[in-house]
Amino acid sequence: MGRYNVALIAGDGVGPELTSSAKMILETINDNSNIKFNIRNVDAGDRALAKYGKALPQFSSDVIQKSQVCLKGPVGESAADVILVLRRQYDLYANVRPAKSYPNIPNLSANVDLVIVRENTEDVYLGWEFDADENTVVGLRITSERASRRIAEYGFKTAMLRNKKKRLVTAHKANVLRKGDGLFARTCKSVAQNYPEIIYSESYVDTCAMNLIRNPEEFDVILTTNLYGDILSDEAAQVVGGLGLGPAANIGESFALFEPVHGAAFDIAGKNIANPTSILLSIKMMLEWLSNKYHDRDAFKEGHRIESAMVVLLKKNLKTKDIGGKLTTTEFTKLLSLSMY
Repeated sequence: MGRYNVALIAGDGVGPELTSSAKMILETINDNSNIKFNIRNVDAGDRALAKYGKALPQFSSDVIQKSQVCLKGPVGESAADVILVLRRQYDLYANVRPAKSYPNIPNLSANVDLVIVRENTEDVYLGWEFDADENTVVGLRITSERASRRIAEYGFKTAMLRNKKKRLVTAHKANVLRKGDGLFARTCKSVAQNYPEIIYSESYVDTCAMNLIRNPEEFDVILTTNLYGDILSDEAAQVVGGLGLGPAANIGESFALFEPVHGAAFDIAGKNIANPTSILLSIKMMLEWLSNKYHDRDAFKEGHRIESAMVVLLKKNLKTKDIGGKLTTTEFTKLLSLSMY
């Protein structure tokens, strides 16, 4: 029987509504399966900043440290002071963002099933920016062989496990950024030699972005750097219906954090209309990770139970308003909970 301590960050904007949905589904699994959760609420984000003077107070970090996994709602203006700090603190080097077509969702193609594997610890996201003078800013972009190699290994292993097209494309801009992207591209090509089963190719990132619109169903795994991956994953989410459908994982060697890809959406906060699919599919990813880490087949089954129940609802055209339905956040979550068992 799997028993897991889950640190839950409610976040800002629509975050509390989404994490309320997440709690409902986790409690449903807790009540109907061998998987048990001890959910620990964590203060982090804009409200924590206003209340405690820090977006990620030390006592919140302590709770996360004592948990086996973290589930996070979207954070507002202080997002960088939460998620970037946690990525560095736990060396969450792999950012994994699937994009998949689901029934009765307006999208560009009904046959998309891809995943973007993004290096998560380097690039311009380190925030190394400096004032050269009052009118000029210099930003440093860091690329190392070590980080490039380990994300490449993660990407190829992901392609091996998917049992899909077994294709992997590395997206870079080495024709212009010859040093940094050149190093990334060479390293990925080197790792590719260890995976002859994978059909390997490379693409300039602008061409990759174009082909995500033109032929999204042709992609399987996209392996790329931090900034490019952030942009491409939002594009991929829109291709299959919008950011409300997009889950994400931040994965390290011994810890992982799961979250929706979208922001806090303050304009719809408190209206009970946010699409909870993104965080519910993030729970699916969380359970798959727990299954792999702790050799817990029950966790894997419960994760896929969430997606299967969601597909059942979508086939009946039961969905939230942002994707053409009539259901509120709470109504959709309750129906999903009832459909799971």
